[in-house]
Amino acid sequence: MDLYSAKQRWKVVLIFVSLLIIGASLFVSNQMIQKIAERERSKAKEWAGALKKKVELVELNARIFKSLREREREKIELVVEAQKTLLNPSDLSLNQDLAFTLNIIESNKDIPVILLNDDGTLAQFRNLDTLFNQENSEGEILALAKKWKREGHEFKINVFGDMHMSFLFGESRAYLSLQKQSDSLITSFNQDLGNQSNLIPVLFYDVKEQKVISSNLSKKELRSTHLAKTIANLKAQNEPIRINFGEGEKVLYFSDSPEVKQLIWLPYIQFGVVGLIVIIGYLLFSTYRKAEQNQVWAGLAKETAHQLGTPLSSLMAWVSYLENEDVDPMVPREMQKDLQRLEKITDRFSKIGSGAKLVEEDFVFTIENNLNYLKARLSDKIDIEFTVEGQRPMIVLHNRSLMEWVVENICKNAVDAMGGVGKLQVKIKEVAEWVHVDITDTGKGLTAKQIKSIFQPGYSTKKRGWGLGLTLVKRIVEEYHKGRVFVVASELEKGTTFRISIPH
Repeated sequence: MDLYSAKQRWKVVLIFVSLLIIGASLFVSNQMIQKIAERERSKAKEWAGALKKKVELVELNARIFKSLREREREKIELVVEAQKTLLNPSDLSLNQDLAFTLNIIESNKDIPVILLNDDGTLAQFRNLDTLFNQENSEGEILALAKKWKREGHEFKINVFGDMHMSFLFGESRAYLSLQKQSDSLITSFNQDLGNQSNLIPVLFYDVKEQKVISSNLSKKELRSTHLAKTIANLKAQNEPIRINFGEGEKVLYFSDSPEVKQLIWLPYIQFGVVGLIVIIGYLLFSTYRKAEQNQVWAGLAKETAHQLGTPLSSLMAWVSYLENEDVDPMVPREMQKDLQRLEKITDRFSKIGSGAKLVEEDFVFTIENNLNYLKARLSDKIDIEFTVEGQRPMIVLHNRSLMEWVVENICKNAVDAMGGVGKLQVKIKEVAEWVHVDITDTGKGLTAKQIKSIFQPGYSTKKRGWGLGLTLVKRIVEEYHKGRVFVVASELEKGTTFRISIPH
């Protein structure tokens, strides 16, 4: 197993373990949150249930209240009829039981009544002690009569001809007591509603008037344009409580508390925070790793150039010595070629280590000159085809020595992929602000996995390969020339196309 594959495998294992730990943590916290949220919902439902029972009590009281009111009305109507009988002379000829009539009037011991003459003066009154704690004056009685008249508590009694008397009545002691209890229950209900509104969002709505009675929601949610949507959202969360106090139906809408809503979103927030930390950590790690790699590469290149310098000097001295000796002239001449090659390699490593100087010059000449060099050193079975699309010269900012190294590495890999037999096409073209160099071979091609890993350090398709050639290519193109290098297309047993893109 190569270094890159091992690194990838460990990376996958570590990511899997990290995700497993994070997932387990999120699962446990989510379960806890769900339990807390459910407990909060249960409390809200219990409150709603208790409130509903109180509403039922209030509604029952209201029904009893209404029934008593109707009965008192019937009773007062009977008393009025009896009063009419006494006051209307025309009824005396009907031979009614006068004692029975008087008994009906006398039986009214709880409903306060006032009888006024046609001119508005006080005629009679009864049971006013239920309203006054002390003896009342005539003015107070007449004021009370006016109040009852405004409320519609009045009967007209015909006495003589066009003469009439006004029979006015109020509420009985029992009625007032029951009303007080009803008001107390409604007040208690409103207090409970107000106390709970601090805990959960509520909206108390009058269906008949189509208006909001009370709510602790935001002004935006209570706007006429948003109210229908707000009610629909509240209704979707919990079944509303319908209330009737005898004055039309009212509906109480409520939802989960803000704490519950926050708890529901907490796992997602937690996941987001953890994810953000992981991403930031990964970016920092990648940045530092990249910086470390740059330092390692620069240091290695410097050391390589330094180490090659000493034997090169020695070899140059030996070549000079052999040239002056009686040896075959071909020997020092061939040694000189190898020395030039070694000097070029040393120069390349030196430039990588110390920073390459970029020069604006003909990019086509650089590539073409390098291909001519390769043609003389490759097998005759390799057909190299070079084409240019665009105007010559193509002035591009680049380092000739390093760019030759790039093309040389890719071409040698292509030759290896073809097994020393095939066709190598090199095409240069200008596209917008880029100059592209496409290198196409007729080799065995690459798989999708190989394309993804081909530029990684330590990855090689060769049994004896170090996996550094294409890594150097990528660094020279991207780090020093701010360009791009990638596999454009590849098909098994048909070939591969590499593209070098340099900004123009």
